[in-house]
Amino acid sequence: MEQINNIQVVPCTSSNYLRPFRVHYNQNGTKKSWDFMQTHDSVSVLIFNTTSHCFILVKQFRPAVYMSEWERSKPKPLQPAEEESESTEPKVPEEDKAGETSEETSSHQPPASAGVTFELCAGLVDKPNLSLEEIARQEVLEECGYDVPVTKLRKITSYRSGVGVTGSKQTMFYAEVSEENRVGEGGGKPQEGELIEVVKVPLHEAMTFAFDESIPKTMGVIFSFIWFHSNMSPKYKISTNV
Repeated sequence: MEQINNIQVVPCTSSNYLRPFRVHYNQNGTKKSWDFMQTHDSVSVLIFNTTSHCFILVKQFRPAVYMSEWERSKPKPLQPAEEESESTEPKVPEEDKAGETSEETSSHQPPASAGVTFELCAGLVDKPNLSLEEIARQEVLEECGYDVPVTKLRKITSYRSGVGVTGSKQTMFYAEVSEENRVGEGGGKPQEGELIEVVKVPLHEAMTFAFDESIPKTMGVIFSFIWFHSNMSPKYKISTNV
């Protein structure tokens, strides 16, 4: 999963998943404009294994996260005062400077692990003939290897994500599984470019995991663990170590 190389960033002229737009509008008499991205809505599923008392998450490499980390790790431009102080140093020929910049950029490339995140099982709503529950069921089967009947999926809530850029809606479900429901290894669909690792988070470690900032995760993981603690822990009389 973390053998990432030959990285190239190129303009995106067409995509099956994203469409950029700019909207112009008036708000309270003031002309405004806003750039946004049209994308699919999605579903996510908090999976709890009642046999082993653990949550089932997925772990995968996210190029957008990786490139953001890479951009963040690049040296910041010199401030005017710093430029002035460096002006007294001997100047480096442009050809040497170019080589130096190339090495410097390469040296600041983060490890592939910087783009790996822990997430809820999730997928795009891109099958108009299927209900949200049916799409969620398919994702659980493909990504995590559990066959969960649609009737066993409980809707937690729906919310808007990326409101400043996409405004798409995600619907979150809860599903309880046992080892009896496991029919495969999961891992996603390689033919669609998916490379997913199934991860188990023990129930008693869940809240520590959720708030550990050194573990890269989505907001959906944090929210769903809190939801479970508030709604399901009392029912099962089990502690989430809060």
